[in-house]
Amino acid sequence: MLDREGFRPNVGIILLNQKNQVFWGKRIRTHSWQFPQGGIKHGESPEQAMFRELHEEVGLRPEHVRIIARTRDWLRYEVPEHYIRRDARGHYKGQKQIWFLLQLTGRDSDMNLRATDHPEFDAWRWNEYWVPLDVVIEFKRDVYQMALTELARFLPRVSHHNRYLRGGARPHHRDDPREEPAHNAAVPAPESDAPTE
Repeated sequence: MLDREGFRPNVGIILLNQKNQVFWGKRIRTHSWQFPQGGIKHGESPEQAMFRELHEEVGLRPEHVRIIARTRDWLRYEVPEHYIRRDARGHYKGQKQIWFLLQLTGRDSDMNLRATDHPEFDAWRWNEYWVPLDVVIEFKRDVYQMALTELARFLPRVSHHNRYLRGGARPHHRDDPREEPAHNAAVPAPESDAPTE
């Protein structure tokens, strides 16, 4: 199913854990890493396609994730001709994608790369949000950068719990009121909207 310009509708998935790290899958029998993605079938909405691809490639069901955001418009990339099957050359140009930002509400053990008979990945790991794009096949890098940049503002705040302060560090009462109060050595760092690297 191609549009008039030769782009196939597709979805991309950025899956976060509770630390805002992203799921990074190694394409089967290659050394390239990528996010889950896949084509939108005729009659499917982008969201339906996303949930189908999420199950086919990662083994997760809708109850294992929460949708945080999606890109406003299609993001496109062209596929170099030598990657296109000979019978598809001419009209097919590449992919146009809607990207979804999801948060895993289930557990790592809910993931299953062998959920179907045609696995896409043979390994996976959690990576920092701003993943090193040099391990992504070159013609997809710009779209990855655009999707990560557009969706970064929706990243959930990560709460940094300090177990030493959880009980509440209360100041000690002093007998001598002239004595300076002691400075608490452990001060929680201010929260920042900037992504950690």
